[in-house]
Amino acid sequence: MNSEPIQRRKIYQEVVDRLMNRIRAGEWGAGDHLPSERDLMDAYGVGRPAVREALQDLARSGIVEITHGERARVVVPTADLLIEQVAGGAKHLLQMQPDMLGHLKDARLFLETGLCRIAAQKASDADIERLRACLDAHRASLSDLSVFVNRDMLFHREIAVISGNPIFPAIVEAMFNWASAFYQTIVRAPGAEQVTLAEHTRIYEAIAARDPDAAAMAMHDHLTRANVLYRAHN
Repeated sequence: MNSEPIQRRKIYQEVVDRLMNRIRAGEWGAGDHLPSERDLMDAYGVGRPAVREALQDLARSGIVEITHGERARVVVPTADLLIEQVAGGAKHLLQMQPDMLGHLKDARLFLETGLCRIAAQKASDADIERLRACLDAHRASLSDLSVFVNRDMLFHREIAVISGNPIFPAIVEAMFNWASAFYQTIVRAPGAEQVTLAEHTRIYEAIAARDPDAAAMAMHDHLTRANVLYRAHN
């Protein structure tokens, strides 16, 4: 028999549950406005603070969108928003348990080598042009480290975009940002920027040549920093 005490819930949580049940039942679809705060207060017999906190909770979850002066509107959460919601916890985990960084690197290696393989198989001429533009923009940012790091991420994200799956770019960007504090100490090593650009160029050329094996290997070497130059800076 479970003897744990029943947790008391706050009123706004009950409001959240009732609104979610109605959304799931199809009473309101994407783009529909919810009733006004006053109508919700009357319907559930609660005060304005409970209604507002419930709406804010739904907004944080990406279920509704709140615009000043308008009623809350039901929206469809994006992959970027859903993954962003776990970003804070992921960064905290990495700070509290640094050994988790190794697991993150393994996950990123598995994902991005696979994405490079897919990109080499699926890339259209337009995809190749966009990836080339990302590489050129990355090279042009050498003088500004903060911009350089961001454009590094954008290069990796563009490869994921080629897959056609909107979840992959969001995951790639999230993984990159979660480990950014560790990553920037590597980029700051003298000459490491040129190593990164050389590796990105190799990845780009393999994808442009539509060579899945070469693309996967180029990304594998990039993420594990297998080349001698990287070891010299690490």
